[in-house]
Amino acid sequence: MIIGLTVFVSVLTTLGVQKILSHQNDKIYTESTSAGILPANYLQREAINQDLNNSRETAITRTVRKVSPAVVGINVTEIREYRDPFFSFFDDPFFRDDPFFRRFFGDRTYKQEVHSLGSGFIISPDGYIVTNDHVAGNAKKIVVTLTNGERYDAEIVGSDPQSDICLLKINGKNLPYVVLGNSDDVIIGEWVIALGNPFGLFDINNKPTVTVGVVSSTDLTLQPVNNRYYRKMIQTDAPINGGNSGGPLVNSVGEVIGMNTLIYTGNTYSSGNIGIGFAIPINKIKKVVEELKKNSKIDRDFWTGLSIQNVDERIAKYYGLKTDKGVIVTQVQPGSPADKAKIEAGDVILEVEGEQINDENDIKSIFNEFRTGQVITLKVLHDNKIVERKMKLEKR
Repeated sequence: MIIGLTVFVSVLTTLGVQKILSHQNDKIYTESTSAGILPANYLQREAINQDLNNSRETAITRTVRKVSPAVVGINVTEIREYRDPFFSFFDDPFFRDDPFFRRFFGDRTYKQEVHSLGSGFIISPDGYIVTNDHVAGNAKKIVVTLTNGERYDAEIVGSDPQSDICLLKINGKNLPYVVLGNSDDVIIGEWVIALGNPFGLFDINNKPTVTVGVVSSTDLTLQPVNNRYYRKMIQTDAPINGGNSGGPLVNSVGEVIGMNTLIYTGNTYSSGNIGIGFAIPINKIKKVVEELKKNSKIDRDFWTGLSIQNVDERIAKYYGLKTDKGVIVTQVQPGSPADKAKIEAGDVILEVEGEQINDENDIKSIFNEFRTGQVITLKVLHDNKIVERKMKLEKR
């Protein structure tokens, strides 16, 4: 009986010490030391806990903690114009130009407010924010939400539909902002983190959604989408969904290397993630942002005087060409920049500024990068000989 009581008391004593251990650290250390047994157990347990906590901290978690405060949710109100499809037959000149039909049926277009959302990231402490043009470029009203819950009305400093880059400004001071990296140094296979506002989840808790993947490929030129040209894009398998557009793609040291813009869904670039996303390289964004700050738009008001057509096997055979790549010049306007550069009808443009031209989309996409007054170098197949031509892009 005495033995049983002794065991019972020992158990109670141990439980009591453990309870004290969990609530009174300073007292525990003193009492444990006097006992001579518990300090080793306690210190060992603390060391294990510390190791576990340290193992949870990774480059990814540190990056998320560093970048998240500068990610914003964007709510946009647009005014869009629609037309009743039933009245599309009135576009026929017979009806359109008839006063009776115009007076009786009137203008069958109507305007409607449309609300949408997207993501963005702050690039300076005074409130400059980068997002996509397709997110905010045509907005009537823009509201930006920060991770601390503060909301700001934003104004458009400038927007460029062709590069799909938009620069916003809010009236804030000492705001958190991201570090812009160097997209030319991106490594295929390196870890990347996509942050943003998919499906408006940012509005629930004022926190960006985080997804992780790798850089799948770089320098990808996509087919134009709604007159937007996407060149040298970064491909990632980090899940990107509707509302992520405009959010940052970040490397594992916390530098923004791109802006999440498109996802491929199997037959088009739109919404619904299947592991193929695309980001605009940050080096391109830097360049466009500086121009938008100065001029609020990008000056592409130049002309070349060129008419072109894709080269295919049929055309190559007809003209006796030694290539079926590039674009063939079908016409050159007299006195135009192309004429002054000695480019002639029948010439085949193979390269522009060192970049290979496969078709019309390539040349249009590359020319989208140029500015009025710039002198560019073209490699041209002239009489089946490759020659170099320099052309100045004159104001239209």
